Amino acid sequence: MQKNRAEWLAHAEPQGGGQAALYRKELADHLDSKRFFLILLLLFFATTASLGGALSNLREVAQESTTFLFLKLFTTGSSTIYSFATFLNFLGPLAGITLGFDAITSERSQGTLNRLAAQPIYRDSIIKAKFLAGAAALGIIVACLGAYVSAVGLLLAGVHPSLEEVLRMLAFLGIAWVYICFWLALAILFSVVCRHAATAALACISIWLFLSLFMGLVAAGVSNMLFPLEGIQGLMNMESNYNLELGLNRLSPYYLFSEASTTILNPNVRSIGVVTMSQAVGAIAGPLSLGQSLLLVWPHLVVLIALVIVAFAVSYICFMRQEIRA
Repeated sequence: MQKNRAEWLAHAEPQGGGQAALYRKELADHLDSKRFFLILLLLFFATTASLGGALSNLREVAQESTTFLFLKLFTTGSSTIYSFATFLNFLGPLAGITLGFDAITSERSQGTLNRLAAQPIYRDSIIKAKFLAGAAALGIIVACLGAYVSAVGLLLAGVHPSLEEVLRMLAFLGIAWVYICFWLALAILFSVVCRHAATAALACISIWLFLSLFMGLVAAGVSNMLFPLEGIQGLMNMESNYNLELGLNRLSPYYLFSEASTTILNPNVRSIGVVTMSQAVGAIAGPLSLGQSLLLVWPHLVVLIALVIVAFAVSYICFMRQEIRA
């Protein structure tokens, strides 16, 4: 399985600077690796647990409303188990970090990076192929999880989705894939700038935990410090406090994906942020269409895509400026 890349690429076609050949080899390595199956097994275990909670509460949810019942498989949990969307939001970054934290450091430590660069391939094809192969592997993981939830809903719960529910599910999975690809790009960046894989993994995990668990606490603390809510002045500071806290939270990809997934999977969410009384007057109660929900989350998707591009661009620039033939 661990075929020497240099020997393999020597017989590969030179089209595209060797990027296509290296992409196929990297993707095959991902799909054959134990870490890929371990992270897939972890996500399937979490998905199964969330589906157990969703199915146990589905009858109660159906009594309240039978509309968009299929989407509730993704958003419903139990008192002890989180929903599938919440699990994917928290554990999804682990998949990206796992596939990218040693993308370059492993080549450097094994001494194969300079041999790769000595082959008749473009230097930038190395890092581009690694990112594209990792993104393809993540796409397979996200698609498998979405198909698993859908199959359980169809076979065990007898929930038949409408066309709009299918489209909303696909939009949610697409946003989830972009979100996890950001963590892949960030892991590759640390793999480029760090000398050891353990250092790159620790840096990625630290950022993941901070943005997922502690960013909300920091945002609330900063907002309360600048716009205190105590006393009479607190009534005047409520809107400024909320807007600042919301803006700080939206610096985190975790929060962006949480808002986007909630809006896409719950058509009854009609706005993101504060709604004033003047805006609420005349609004017609009812679920939003898919197009209107996409308009609400379009800024979130643009920011997530921009974060992926920035993280990969920085890693690309750092890699191209490094001396790897020594």
